[in-house]
Amino acid sequence: MAYISQHPTAAPVPVRIGLIGSGWMGAFHAESIARRVPGADLAAIADPNIESAQNLALELGTSKVTASADDIFADPEIDAVIIASPARFHSTLVAQAAAAGKHVFCEKPAGQSLADLDAALAAVDQTGVLFQIGFNRRYANDFQAAKKDLAAGAAGTPQLLRSLTRDPGTGSIPNAARIPAWTIFLETLIHDFDTLNWFNEGAEPVEVYAVADALVEPSLREQGFLDTAVVTIRYSNGAIAVAEANFSALYGYDVRGEVFGSKGMVQAGRATETTARRYTSEGLSADTPRLNVELFRQAYTDELVDFAAAVRAKRDGGPSPSDVTLTPGAADARRALAMALACIESVKRGAPVAVTERAAL
Repeated sequence: MAYISQHPTAAPVPVRIGLIGSGWMGAFHAESIARRVPGADLAAIADPNIESAQNLALELGTSKVTASADDIFADPEIDAVIIASPARFHSTLVAQAAAAGKHVFCEKPAGQSLADLDAALAAVDQTGVLFQIGFNRRYANDFQAAKKDLAAGAAGTPQLLRSLTRDPGTGSIPNAARIPAWTIFLETLIHDFDTLNWFNEGAEPVEVYAVADALVEPSLREQGFLDTAVVTIRYSNGAIAVAEANFSALYGYDVRGEVFGSKGMVQAGRATETTARRYTSEGLSADTPRLNVELFRQAYTDELVDFAAAVRAKRDGGPSPSDVTLTPGAADARRALAMALACIESVKRGAPVAVTERAAL
């Protein structure tokens, strides 16, 4: 009896993604693409630190390694890029990627000035590529559940909102002197600003008043280092929000969000993320996450699953998955950056600053 000849259905072409920046966050995104994002392929890695890129490529089985992002932009086989370089390069790389026709996932902030970001987003708009900003909290299960409750009106009309980020620490901050100025606003609280904007959908941030200091590393205060900040935000719908951050929570990573309104309150996040709890003669205790990639492991993965799905739909002409509507895009990136820049101006002046005023600078 002869074998029957069959023509197997061709496997879908994977979304081919190039990584720019192989540092801490870039390496985790690379691992996600290579191991946890279905239908995606880590096609290339670019980093001026070529040894770092080579080591990561070897670990993940990626054959293309380069010191220049230009090589990724010029590669016709690459559909999209993940930009995880230092923040000062983001807006330039976004513009270059868009000009090359590559879809863009960019870590926050997407720029360090509104002028630079606007130029990059203009290139995105002109070429029609997809743009996603890495506001991963939108993909965390508890924050998504809170958003659904808010959309259903569980809290009523928002009146008070709160978001906080407390990075894990030991009471001191290694290499604090090398942390770029204003990081607490541009790279930490910018997540909280997006969360508050998302939770208070339909309203615009109108004014911020920021207070910040070096309370963990007071010896660096004169150098302008800031490790602790509290921001009050007024929104166009009358709601008042508070965002706070600190770089050294001894008990572990602590990220929370809250909306109090006319009908009640909705909360997301908790300090303890492990399910095991100990009840002993010393009381109740539990382990807490010490790394962002522990606390938000699934969220970091899901945002890239979302990105890859959107790129595939755009490339192949298929329908976009329904959950792509969660994707934070250009307007979200700009709004949060405008708030961060207004906070910097507020600290300098010691007074409230209009977000619209900052956005016009």
